Amino acid sequence: MYRRLTLEMFYKALTILAQRDPDLGAVIAKFGNPPIWRRARSFETLVLLILEQQVSLASARAVHDRLATTAVRLVPEQMLTLLDEEFRAAGVSRQKTRYIRHLSECILNGSLKINQLGRMSDDAVRAQLMQVTGIGEWTADVYMLMSLMRPDVWPVGDIALQSAVHGIKGLNARPRPEVLIAIGEEWRPWRSVAARILWHHYLSSPRIPKTPDLDTPGKNGL
Repeated sequence: MYRRLTLEMFYKALTILAQRDPDLGAVIAKFGNPPIWRRARSFETLVLLILEQQVSLASARAVHDRLATTAVRLVPEQMLTLLDEEFRAAGVSRQKTRYIRHLSECILNGSLKINQLGRMSDDAVRAQLMQVTGIGEWTADVYMLMSLMRPDVWPVGDIALQSAVHGIKGLNARPRPEVLIAIGEEWRPWRSVAARILWHHYLSSPRIPKTPDLDTPGKNGL
């Protein structure tokens, strides 16, 4: 079993990061501690993450709720019985329908062992998840960060993180993923906590234009 971020570790990491990086400390001083933000370790969470790609969280949640009503139970077996028309009526695009079906097939044929991910290394989890069509680095990283509660995941393709770093570091432009990787080195081994501080800044700061959480192929991964 790999290390999970506990509440005790979370608050310890907040103190360490605030002392190590005055910019992160200033975010906490201004807005308070960030929420720890958790998601269930489940097939349904992966479906929701797929639905969140390239749209706002609110829009994705609305589609998820319609899909859950249509399917009755959001489980792999049920996803494979739904017709194209039923996915479309729920607001699921043709591409995301294909992603959800492939995810369902991978779980049912055993190529994705979702219940064993907690016993794997970060690299192994990422490889397991990214074998699924429609799951790229962003989706895998957010699942590890929020569902598996890994303490040192750094989703550099996340637009909100890029915007927050742009703001708190006073950069001339939103940093590219490779720049964000370098900036994040200072925050090891607590980059998952740094991400939560930055999301907190993004959501709490009115001067930052709110861009939907994106997961763009070829730019932010999937």
